[in-house]
This record gives sequence, structure tokens and C-alpha cells, in this order.
Amino acid sequence: MQRSPEERHVGLREAERKAEELFKQVEEKGILRSGVTEKQVNKEIYELAFQMYEIKKYWHKRIVRAGKNTLYPYRENPPDLMISEEDIIFLDFGPIFEEWEADFGRTYVLGNDPYKIKLRDDIAQAWQDGKDFFLSRPNITGSELFEFMCRLAEQYGWEYGGPHAGHLIGEFPHERIQGDEVENYIHADNNIEMRETDKDGRPRDWILEVHFIDREREIGGFFEQLLTVE
Repeated sequence: MQRSPEERHVGLREAERKAEELFKQVEEKGILRSGVTEKQVNKEIYELAFQMYEIKKYWHKRIVRAGKNTLYPYRENPPDLMISEEDIIFLDFGPIFEEWEADFGRTYVLGNDPYKIKLRDDIAQAWQDGKDFFLSRPNITGSELFEFMCRLAEQYGWEYGGPHAGHLIGEFPHERIQGDEVENYIHADNNIEMRETDKDGRPRDWILEVHFIDREREIGGFFEQLLTVE
């Protein structure tokens, strides 16, 4: 059944609200801690999501990365690490709530390392900068927004860590709209206007993500949420 843009936005907004609440509970319950592996944290978050929302389906692999693994973009599969005191950790989960996809990413810092805290705060502000840039340009293309995000990384004193800065989002299954083609991504080679409609004439909705890294110190931060749904 084809849903209206309004119904679509209600579904996407509610899915993201639930994902945000899940992440809040992850933090409050102390699941992010030293002395356990990334894999163990991932398992505990999966179990919590089931307890809260009976979620079993995720449209992409569930990511928990700590320490030097935070350098790696989504497609990589680095070895499982033990989380250490003073570590930086990021989560990237794509839960499905009643056939609506969420895609939510946040960064957390164990301890009080000011450099890691700066990274965590910078990516959140950079996401807002990216949204403001998107809103200010009605005909913006994916490549223009990606290039802006890369420039932002430099302005904040970091390097952009991924091959793109976001992607389309919608109803499950995501594969119907999310392939490897660059037009599905906020990518350097995507010269299509982001506000162009899909093949059925419907508005397309986007996720904006920020991945800033410092290769020398072997840390990265990640922030991701809906761009086109208020």
C-alpha cells in the first residue's frame, strides 16, 4: 500500500522517537561500560530493544564500535574489541518499528577526556550545520551536501571518515530504495537534487550522518538521524 507523504513522515518520526528512547535507556542502564566487549554490548542492546519494543528486525547490521574501531565506516567489520576506561564509543542501529525504518547513531565518552568530549560535541553541532545548509539550498545535490560535510570536518579540526554522509530512508524493506547506486547516498558522485521525487512522484526522505575521525589518535565519532522529517 502506497502511503501519503504525511503518513510516511508520521511513521518515520515515531520510529526515530523510539530509537532515541532506546539509546537513552542504554545509557541510563549503564550498558556502555568498560570491561566488556563490543559484541556483548551489542547483545545487551538487542535484548533491551526486544524488552522495550519487541524488536527483532533490523534493516542493517547493528554497530557498536569503541576505541580505534571508531575509525571504521559502516561497511568495515573490524575485530571485536574490549571496551576500556576513558574509551569513546559509537552506536549505529537500524531498528524496524511496525515496518518503519529508523537509523540512529550517537557517540558516548567514558570518562572525562576533553579531546574525546570535543569530538562528541563537534559531530552533533556539525549535523545541525549540515541540516541548516541543506535547508538553505532548495536545489542542493547529494554531492554538494557531502562536500560541505567534508569541509565542516576540516573546519572543526577533524577528517571526514566515511565514503558518504547519509542515505535514503523509508519503509521496510529498505532494499527497495537502498542499493549501492550513488544516487541513494549523500555521496561525492551524486549530482541529483536531493528534493527530486522518486519514480512514483513521492518526496524522498534522507538520513544525514556525520563521521569525524582523528587517525593519529585513533578515535572517531558518529552522529546520525533524520534530515528531512521534522
